[in-house]
Amino acid sequence: MATGHHNVHPLPQTNQLRAMHTIIRDRDASRADFVFYSRRIIRLLLESALDQLPFDKQKVVTPVGETYEGLKFVPKLCAVPVIRAGDSMVDELREVVPNIRVGKVLIQRNKTTKLPHLIYQNLPADIADRHVLLLEPMLATGGSANAAIGVLLDAGVREENIVFVNFLAAPEGIAAVHREHPAIKIVTSSVEERLNEHAFMIPGIGDFGDRFFGTTDSGATR
Repeated sequence: MATGHHNVHPLPQTNQLRAMHTIIRDRDASRADFVFYSRRIIRLLLESALDQLPFDKQKVVTPVGETYEGLKFVPKLCAVPVIRAGDSMVDELREVVPNIRVGKVLIQRNKTTKLPHLIYQNLPADIADRHVLLLEPMLATGGSANAAIGVLLDAGVREENIVFVNFLAAPEGIAAVHREHPAIKIVTSSVEERLNEHAFMIPGIGDFGDRFFGTTDSGATR
């Protein structure tokens, strides 16, 4: 799983993580199992992503009267899921950061030009002053990811203040993002082998959004 870039942060490939990936990558997995184990992995991703944020030093006095030299979380944080698949990460994030601000971005690929097109955005007014967790489960070619990052940059967010959280990443997508945005931190649960001729990740997981939300079973057979 070599990534070749210091701003790529894969989860440790533990036996437990590989076992969960085995369940959800199975084309015959039930939707209940897919959602349950995906959410477990999403929680691990979010914890890892939060660790990429800056922390300030803070001292507290313990119940025994001693001083603990600790840290405190960055105060201004928001999440921006890319509709629809990115919404799968929001509930888990609210369990970890209950009062987090949440924006929305919708990007769709033009059927004729094959290029990503911004359909909708709704971001906090002060997003330029915040650190942003950009939530999108799949990083394949990187086109939609770069479009979403562009929306944040246009809103004034600093590139180094963005952590891109995704479930699976293709080497081609990672390279495409870092060619344009080298300061973006990418947190993923797996760097895949490659993209096939149809731009599907290999070995892959199918269409994450369809499988998570139960709208079709076609993703499980890709």
